[in-house]
Amino acid sequence: MKQVLQNLRSGATEVVDVPAPVAVPGRLLIRTRASLISAGTERMLVEFSRAGFIGKAKAQPEKVQQVIDKIRADGLLPTLEAVFNKLDEPLPLGYCNVGVVVEGSSEQEAGSRGQETGDKRRESGAGDSVIRWFGDSVIRWFGGPVIR
Repeated sequence: MKQVLQNLRSGATEVVDVPAPVAVPGRLLIRTRASLISAGTERMLVEFSRAGFIGKAKAQPEKVQQVIDKIRADGLLPTLEAVFNKLDEPLPLGYCNVGVVVEGSSEQEAGSRGQETGDKRRESGAGDSVIRWFGDSVIRWFGGPVIR
């Protein structure tokens, strides 16, 4: 499946192939038809990722203090390794998805709304092309543009 990822270290924004989620009891698989990439929150993440280390430090002074505390506790090299590992974790972008349930669960498993395969839904989650989601956090889509 496709997913939009932001690399916080390099600043690269990519659409990549990742393994699709697997159906499990109590969850829904929803094929995303559209996903919002916010001009506010996610633009801030993209700008943060494109900043150098000084810019990142200025943007999050509380994190600088955490790094200083970690250096005192664990030493410089383990702290640098932890910081670089954190910055190398790709961050999924996109939320407020609209899609179609491709695998539903029973009403008891999926929540009080009784989600079924083929239902059109709106959910909040990462901008994946298929999402595994809790039934109670997904709402039925009644209006707006046609979802296919």
